[in-house]
Amino acid sequence: MTDTARRTRRARWVVVGTALFVVIVVGTVVVVSRGASGSASGAVPPPKAATAVVEKTDLTDSDSADGKVGFGPDHAISGRKPGTVTGLPNLGDTVTRGKPLYWVDAKPVPLFYGAIPFYRDLTAGMTDGPDVKELEDNLQALGFGGFGKPDQKFTAATAAALKKWQKSLKLDQTGTLAMGDVAVESDAVRVSSITGQLGAPATGNLVKVTGTQRLVTLQLDANKGTEATVGAKVGVAVNGGKAGTGTVTQVSPSTDSGGDGSGSGSGSGGNGSGGTPKVTVIVKLDDPASAGNLDGAPATVTFTTGTRQGVLVVPIGALLALADGGYGVQIVDAGGLQHLVKVTTGLFAGGNVEITGQGITEGTKVVTTS
Repeated sequence: MTDTARRTRRARWVVVGTALFVVIVVGTVVVVSRGASGSASGAVPPPKAATAVVEKTDLTDSDSADGKVGFGPDHAISGRKPGTVTGLPNLGDTVTRGKPLYWVDAKPVPLFYGAIPFYRDLTAGMTDGPDVKELEDNLQALGFGGFGKPDQKFTAATAAALKKWQKSLKLDQTGTLAMGDVAVESDAVRVSSITGQLGAPATGNLVKVTGTQRLVTLQLDANKGTEATVGAKVGVAVNGGKAGTGTVTQVSPSTDSGGDGSGSGSGSGGNGSGGTPKVTVIVKLDDPASAGNLDGAPATVTFTTGTRQGVLVVPIGALLALADGGYGVQIVDAGGLQHLVKVTTGLFAGGNVEITGQGITEGTKVVTTS
């Protein structure tokens, strides 16, 4: 065999070998691909994203603060009748209309209800005034009428009724009421402390009193005092019990660092604990029985800080922070496809947020993490 023939035969074997190698390699790739394909077909698909539906509802935000059950802040009552203190009430006594609050020269000084203190002696021939009506209101409530409907005119009938009342208390029947003959409060009072002394002049501070109804007293930082406004309805839970409701009746700069609502009258400056300016908030319970006979028990008061009615809301977890600022939500359409929509947020409350955005309506489905 010539050299040329040998070279030709060797070349044929190289071609055949190369082709065979390619076939083997290709066969191998196909098998791997099929194996990988089979493996993928058996994998667990990723979990579906959680979704929520846009709801139209009222949204309310709130804030809570701790207080205590008591009788509210106390205040002093000063004697205005010249003489000597001969009798004082007991600590904790409740004094109602017509009952003695203290005694001067062995004569009782009863309690009248009213909005203004008596600022002049009331007697026949005086000019008309609201103090006359206040006198007649009290006389009539105590069963001493005869002057008709209470008004601002001091008449002979008024003097006659006044004399009958004075007689019932074994007082001099003068038909005249001097400024210091009675103490005036808006309602019944509870004696929280005794400040006067027997035998002392009757024109000083004699007792401190509170109201008779249990209230909740709390302190708020002054910069949060706007949460509480007089007349506002609040939630109240006494001593960890069932939640009830109450009404804010007073908001005032604090003069008591403790804010315990016990009516002890212990003041300590004007800024409350820690030197931070405070306001004292008084809440009247809508159901006084919810406090029972508790005094000094803890109470939690919940204030409404924001309300939006009939707004579109989603869980806060549906919000996505956008790179250019603001927020968006991922909307899921009827076919399961998703697209991002930029939204404007409003009130955040209770794990939800108010939103508005193009194409977002009640019932729209969005992706959420919560």
